[in-house]
Amino acid sequence: MTVRVLPMINEYLTGVLAIERVSFPTPWTRHSFQNEIYNNDFAYYYVALNGQQVIGYAGMWIILDEAHITNVAVHQDYRGRRLGEILLRVLMQEAVYLGADRMTLEVRVSNHSARRLYERLGFVSAGIRRGYYNDNREDAIIMWKHLFEETNTGSDNGNEYPGH
Repeated sequence: MTVRVLPMINEYLTGVLAIERVSFPTPWTRHSFQNEIYNNDFAYYYVALNGQQVIGYAGMWIILDEAHITNVAVHQDYRGRRLGEILLRVLMQEAVYLGADRMTLEVRVSNHSARRLYERLGFVSAGIRRGYYNDNREDAIIMWKHLFEETNTGSDNGNEYPGH
């Protein structure tokens, strides 16, 4: 399997929404994604493709020198193959390229696999947002990473990544 990571466009939204619906209890709508990719000047969204199939996606906002990860999801048939890591590395690289020197995200307290991934990539816990998730009022862990150690400032969008 060879994975390509490209900017998200409308053509990919059917695949993105299919992943979104099975990954999150309160999925975003097509309109929400369209608004992010076409109307939000702070937003940067990417898809991971295997051939023409969307197998993952990730997004972030860049505000001044901070990047805020909005979402990351991988198709259930492709989990455990480091696609989340590939997508996060693309986000980190793009954030540095766009002038961010740190990155943040919120993750459910119960999402142990995502937390392990973020910690492996250098994110550290910095606090709790009590009752953050609307579906069940679960707490979120706030995590931060300083990006200055990321040395590659070029864009890898369109590059291919070997799957595991």
